[in-house]
Amino acid sequence: MVAVTKHGQATIPKRFREKLGIEAPGKVLFRETDEGAVIVEQVRSPSEMRGFAAHSEATTDEPATAILRDKREQDRDDRESEFATGE
Repeated sequence: MVAVTKHGQATIPKRFREKLGIEAPGKVLFRETDEGAVIVEQVRSPSEMRGFAAHSEATTDEPATAILRDKREQDRDDRESEFATGE
């Protein structure tokens, strides 16, 4: 159990900070799954991420805006398909 202050702050228990490698000051990301579960993930610092893209196979020459546009179209098509099939 974690207490939340009136300012919305919560303390992540030490065992979870150690397991996730979270150091103070640091940042975490709260992500909700489709099932409603909340996942806490460590956010890596920019200095830790430096050079990551250059060594990643996921790099592309396509502009980010074009990638986002394609992804949004794909998501829209998926939603329309789900709506049409009633899933």
